[in-house]
Amino acid sequence: MVTKVNPPQWYSLPIGQTENLDHRLDASAYNVEALAAISKVRHYKDGFLPLWGENGIICNAYYPGRYKRIYSSEKDGVPFYLPSQLEEVHPHPTKFIALKTAKKLANDYIKANLLLISRSGSIGKSTISSRSTIGKLFSDDVIRISFNNIYDLVYTYVFLNTLDGLHILRSNNYGAVIDHIEPEHLRNITIPNAPIELRKKIHQLIMDSFELRDRSNELIDTAQNLLFKELSLPPLDEIEPKQYDTNNKFRCISICASLLDGRLDVSYHVPEVEAIIDILQNNASRVLKIKDPEISRCIILPGRFKRVYVDKKHGVPFFGGKQLLQLTPSNVKYLSRTHHAKRIAQQLTISENMCVISCSGTIGKVNIVPKHWDGWTLSQHVIRVVPSSSDIAGYIYAWLSSPYCKMLILRNSYGAVIDELSDDQIGNVRIPILKDAEKMKIINDDILNANHLRYEAALKEEAALTLMQKILDNEM
Repeated sequence: MVTKVNPPQWYSLPIGQTENLDHRLDASAYNVEALAAISKVRHYKDGFLPLWGENGIICNAYYPGRYKRIYSSEKDGVPFYLPSQLEEVHPHPTKFIALKTAKKLANDYIKANLLLISRSGSIGKSTISSRSTIGKLFSDDVIRISFNNIYDLVYTYVFLNTLDGLHILRSNNYGAVIDHIEPEHLRNITIPNAPIELRKKIHQLIMDSFELRDRSNELIDTAQNLLFKELSLPPLDEIEPKQYDTNNKFRCISICASLLDGRLDVSYHVPEVEAIIDILQNNASRVLKIKDPEISRCIILPGRFKRVYVDKKHGVPFFGGKQLLQLTPSNVKYLSRTHHAKRIAQQLTISENMCVISCSGTIGKVNIVPKHWDGWTLSQHVIRVVPSSSDIAGYIYAWLSSPYCKMLILRNSYGAVIDELSDDQIGNVRIPILKDAEKMKIINDDILNANHLRYEAALKEEAALTLMQKILDNEM
C-alpha cells in the first residue's frame, strides 16, 4: 500500500519581515495561509486599518490577572464559564467559583459592548456580549475587547469568524504545549477599511442575530421552568435522597442485589437519581422511557467507520460533539457522498427537530436540530433520538436538556478512560408525561419556536459573513 504524502509548505521572506513579528523564527508565525490572508487585507481597494494602536479601532483589550480558582458547590458559589463555552448558543455554567474569589473579580464580569476571544488552547473562539453573557463571570483565558464604535466591534467579530481572519489571528500564537495569544498581538493585525455603510449593515445583521438568539434562549428557559413547576421539581441541591446510610462517617448506601441492574460501579447507583425518579412518579401522569413508541420512532447510534473527506462541492457537511451546542458548527468538514452513501442515508444524516446527545468523551450535551442543520451529518459519537412526531419533539428536548435528566443520562456512562453511552442506555432514560396536556403543548411549542428563531439567527449571521467575504475578495 502506497501512502500519499502531501508536499511540505514553504515560504521565503526577507529578513526584515521578521522585525514586524518580534524576530520570531517559528514557522507558525509565517503560516502560508495567514500570509495570503494578510495580503488580501492589505490589497483591499479602500485600504486597511490596524486593529489596535495608532488609528486603530480598538479602545482597550485585556484579560484578568491569573488567580487561584477555588471551586464551590452551586448553592454556595458563583456561576463560572469557560472559554470553550464562548461559541455556545445558550451557555450554562459547569463550574461554580467560591464567593471569596468572585469578589476579587468584581470588575471582570462581562459588560455590554465587548468582543470576547479565547486566548489559550483553542484560540480564536469568539462572541459578542449579549443578554446570554452580560453579567456572567468568564475565566482569565478570555480576552475582553472594547471598541471606539459599536459597529466596529461587530465588524471585527465577523472578520475574525472568516477563515482569513482566523488564519491571521492564529498566526500570532505562541507556546510549546498549549497555544496562547496576548492582547498585544492584536496590534499586529490589520483589517479592511470598508465603507461605514457596509460596516453598519454588517453590524445590524449581527445585532439582529444575537437578539434572535437571546429570544430563543428566553423561550427555552420559560418552557423548562414551566416543566419543572408542573413536576414540582425543587432545585437540584435541595433534593434530599433517603438511601444514604447515616450511621457511617462517610457517604455509603445499601442496595438489594435485585436492583443492581447488572452494574457494580458506584457511579450508576446514585441516590439523587432515585430521588428524582420518585418525584417524577409522584407528580407526572406517567413516566415512560425515551424508547417508548409514544416518544420516539427510533434511536440511532452510528457504527464506527473510517472517514473519507472531500471538498465542499463533492461532500455533505459533517461535524462532531464538540460543536453540538454552537449556532453554526465551526470547522465543518465534508464527507464523501460516494464512499459513505449508504451510511449517510441510514445513520449519519440529521433532520430538523431531531434530538442529538453526545455519547463519547464529554457525554450528555443535548441539542435539538435546527432547520439549517437539516440534511447535514454528525459523527458516530452522537446519538440521534428521532421523535415520534413534531407534537412531542420540543418537549423531548426540554426534558433531555434539563439538569435533572442530565443526571439520569450520566449515571449510565461507562468506560475506564473515555466515558461512553449506548443507544440502549439512552432509550431507557425516563421521561415524564405531564398531567396537564395543554401545558405539555405549550412547552413543546415554545421549544419549536425557539428552534426556529435559531434558524433565523443563523441566516442573519451567514448573510454578514457573506458580506465580509466579498469585502476580503475585493468585490465590495
